[in-house]
Amino acid sequence: MANKLEITLARSPIGFEKSQGLTARALGLTKRGMTVVRPNNDSIRGMVFKIRHLLSVQEVEVAEEAEAI
Repeated sequence: MANKLEITLARSPIGFEKSQGLTARALGLTKRGMTVVRPNNDSIRGMVFKIRHLLSVQEVEVAEEAEAI
């Protein structure tokens, strides 16, 4: 089992610093209400922390798929 973060853009980054909008885009969030699943690591957590006022975040358990040979 691998921990992942389910990240939803709850508020629009319009009206905030430009770097916050760019951080949302780097996470793959382009529209309000959009949800992405990202690995739970330090770099993703840092981006989430920077724009935490715009996001809704939940930890999810995702079963890792076996690699095809």
